[in-house]
Amino acid sequence: MKKNIILLIVSIFFILKPNYSLAIEADVFIQSTVNRATQTLSGNFTKDERIQQLKNIAIETVDIDGISLYSLGKYRKTITDDQLLRYKKVFKDYFLKSFSSRLAEYANPEIDVYSKKKINDKYTIVSSKLIGTDKRPEVNIDWRVYTNDPKNLLIRDLIIEGLSLARTQKEEFSSIISSNDEDIEALIKSLSNFLKK
Repeated sequence: MKKNIILLIVSIFFILKPNYSLAIEADVFIQSTVNRATQTLSGNFTKDERIQQLKNIAIETVDIDGISLYSLGKYRKTITDDQLLRYKKVFKDYFLKSFSSRLAEYANPEIDVYSKKKINDKYTIVSSKLIGTDKRPEVNIDWRVYTNDPKNLLIRDLIIEGLSLARTQKEEFSSIISSNDEDIEALIKSLSNFLKK
C-alpha cells in the first residue's frame, strides 16, 4: 500500500516549469509546479495525450541525467563509457514511463507548500503536504530542489514521509547489480525489460 502511494506521488513533481527569465525562490517554484500539475491533469485530454505531455514536461523540469548518475551509486566508478551511454538512454526512457502512466490517472492533486530550508548554495528543501481526501491519506512531501542556477531550478529528489525516493532507487539498482555478480549489464537489461511491458 505504502509503495503504491509512493509510486503515485513520485509522479507529481515532474510537471511543467514556467519559463522564468529571473531568479525564483524554490518554494514559489514548487507551488507553481503543483498548481500547473492540477491544471494539466484536470484538462480535457485522453490518457495517451496526458502521458505524452507529461513526458515532455518532465524533460524540461527534472534533472534526469543527475538522478541517473546518483542511482548508480558506487558503480559509477566501474561502469564503462559504452555502458554509461546505454544506461543513460534506457534510464531516461524507464524514468519517463514509470511515472507518466501512473500520473496520467491521478486527478486533482492538492498540495500546499508551507516552508523552505536552504541547505547550501546548491540545494533547498521545500516542505509541502498532499491534502488528504476520503480516497487518500494526507502525505508529507519534501522536495529537494537544485538551486545552483537560480534561473533554472531542478528537482532532484522527492522525500515522502521521510523516505527518499532517489535513495530507494539507488538501493534497488545496487541490489540488482550485486545479485548478478556485479554485472552492470544486468541493470541495463532489467530496465530494458521494464520498457517492453
